[in-house]
Amino acid sequence: MWPYLIIASLLALAAWLAWRLRRSQAEAEQLRTQNASLADGQRLAALQARAQETAVFNSMVEGLVLLDGQGRIQLANRQFSRLFGAGDNLTGKTIIEAARMHEVAELVDGLSADEPAHGAELRLPGLPDRWLEVNAAAVFDTQQRRKGTVVVFHDLTRLKKLERNREEFVANVSHELRTPLSLIKGYTETLLDGAKDNPEVSLKFLQTIDRNAERLKLLIEDLLTISELESGRIRLQLQPVALKPLVDKLCEDFKPRAASRDVTLVNEVPDLTANADSDRVQQVISNLVDNAIKYGGSEGTVTIRGRTGQDGTIELCVADNGPGIPEDARERIFERFYRLDKARSREQGGTGLGLSIVKHIIQCHGGKVWVESEPGKGSRFFFSLPQG
Repeated sequence: MWPYLIIASLLALAAWLAWRLRRSQAEAEQLRTQNASLADGQRLAALQARAQETAVFNSMVEGLVLLDGQGRIQLANRQFSRLFGAGDNLTGKTIIEAARMHEVAELVDGLSADEPAHGAELRLPGLPDRWLEVNAAAVFDTQQRRKGTVVVFHDLTRLKKLERNREEFVANVSHELRTPLSLIKGYTETLLDGAKDNPEVSLKFLQTIDRNAERLKLLIEDLLTISELESGRIRLQLQPVALKPLVDKLCEDFKPRAASRDVTLVNEVPDLTANADSDRVQQVISNLVDNAIKYGGSEGTVTIRGRTGQDGTIELCVADNGPGIPEDARERIFERFYRLDKARSREQGGTGLGLSIVKHIIQCHGGKVWVESEPGKGSRFFFSLPQG
């Protein structure tokens, strides 16, 4: 009996051990699966975090480079590659290999534990002019060994252009104000010194003073208009504007001026209606017609035309049959104070702001302005307005 009981117990123990073994194996397999899943999740999370970091770096408007302790690139974002045309795979390269500018390398190499950060403005080689603000900062350990460096590149080109425009604007305004003021002061002093006692001379001098005072007034008015347009302070009074009668009235107003130069004004604008500020549209057409009379040549014809554009806007054109505009000047003709013929423009009494005012008024209406011209074949100034 006992032998059978012992054998049965051993068999039961063996069965239990086999079951425990299978269960342990299943638990181990489940644990391995869980660990693998956890590892995959960690790898996925790490990849997602790296992708997010890369996306953040590449979305920066500044160029960014991270260097290791040996000065080799560990990370360079997309803007850095754009600024220097350096390509995509820059890992392991030095900063001078990637940027190809010794000034940048010298800035980075010049960092020390005593001066771990430094910045400079650099001009990129080539045309057009491009300027960068470069800021570099390095990390050093307690033994003053460099552990890494971060270099940030900020594009200053637009700010430099704005600064240059401001300087040119101030210089131009100063020049434009100085000329009539000098004439007014000179003729006034001459009158005070005794010329006032000669009626013929005093009349001539006073007419000159009056003419230059008017020139100053027009310049100041145009400067105020430009300032208001550029700052957005002007509020347009939009309403349906019938263009044909408006041009008829302007042609009538300009008839004496046109007759003095034997210029014929022709209104070929059909029955068109624009959604615009009537006073500002008159200002635009007046500036264009005035320029066409002044610079289109004597005994010529100035024609105002209109049509509906392909995009549904209203397009007007002021055309003359004068000497035309060279191709290189057409790109700058709408700049403030730009003059094709400076001597002739000052002789005619222009402020150099008329076409710039035209451009800003049309842009405020959501339209565009452009010029078509060939030397010897006249000029055609176009502008568009929303349809009324």
